Amino acid sequence: MLLGRVAGTVVASRKEPLMEGLALLLVRQLDVDDTETGSYVVAVDSVGAGVGEVVLYASGSSARQTANTRDRPVDAVIMAIVDTWEVGGETVYEK
Repeated sequence: MLLGRVAGTVVASRKEPLMEGLALLLVRQLDVDDTETGSYVVAVDSVGAGVGEVVLYASGSSARQTANTRDRPVDAVIMAIVDTWEVGGETVYEK
């Protein structure tokens, strides 16, 4: 799993039929200090995340393990919205 911040939405009016009904979000990867790395990924949203929220996402074959993405051509999925995280006993992020 990776940390990321939702940067925006992606709209595709024509897509593979197996992708119908799935919301796509643009996610910018974060490092452990809540710094944006500059890397982006388009991920299927399985939890109702919104722009600006910090999320946990999985990529690769793990992305096809949720109820929404099973057996679909998905390479990244948002599976949690982060409320808080700590490193070394100090809070790095709080929603």
